[in-house]
Amino acid sequence: MNATEQLAAWIQESSRIVFFGGAGTSTESGIPDFRSAAGLYQTEQHSPYPPEELLSRHFFDQHADIFYDFYRGKMLHPDAEPNGCHRLLARLEQEGKLQAVITQNIDGLHQKAGSSNVFELHGSVHRNACMDCKQFYTLHEIIQSQDTVPHCTTCGGVIKPDVVLYEEELDQTTLYRSIDALSSADLLLVGGTSLTVYPAAQLITYFQGKHTVLLNATPTAYDSRADLLITEPIGEVMNNVDQLLG
Repeated sequence: MNATEQLAAWIQESSRIVFFGGAGTSTESGIPDFRSAAGLYQTEQHSPYPPEELLSRHFFDQHADIFYDFYRGKMLHPDAEPNGCHRLLARLEQEGKLQAVITQNIDGLHQKAGSSNVFELHGSVHRNACMDCKQFYTLHEIIQSQDTVPHCTTCGGVIKPDVVLYEEELDQTTLYRSIDALSSADLLLVGGTSLTVYPAAQLITYFQGKHTVLLNATPTAYDSRADLLITEPIGEVMNNVDQLLG
């Protein structure tokens, strides 16, 4: 039995699956990750500001124009489509086998594929709000805005994406719901993440179930604790699993 067949077998015998994913989940959908050789942090090294600073709360507050120039140019991918990973997870949720998707991604592709029980640790580009009056704005409205920094049409306040920037805390309700799902899961699938971003990466320590499967192109500090390691592209692997499940 090869690794893909083993994964399919464990999925078949499980009823409380949780998926914990990072940026690598969406690279096959055309969205760059952050820390790989071709990732955002590597390709932006020659910018006057490192990405970690550009994506910090203090930078947003002080230089919203530069932030939005980077954000619109590098982090918004409205035409991206779900890949095999997103689609299989949506199927497993519909079949009652998947409890939750816990994602560090902000792209909304899990929901686009059909998943509904998605815990977005770092927020979503699809939710935006005026910092003053809290008026909601869609991603489409942000993209269509003619202003470098989009402003509220009601009160004129600055609109901020509902994404967690450096120096901001994660939403506590999302954290607690993630911990609850992990604590009761019988199979944990970890995909497309370097497991280096805290406190998000620490969440998987709450899993006490039967099997942990790690699907990641590069080694992580968690490899020795996984029951199965798969390094092939996650979308391709999940497509193959989908076919094996019939």
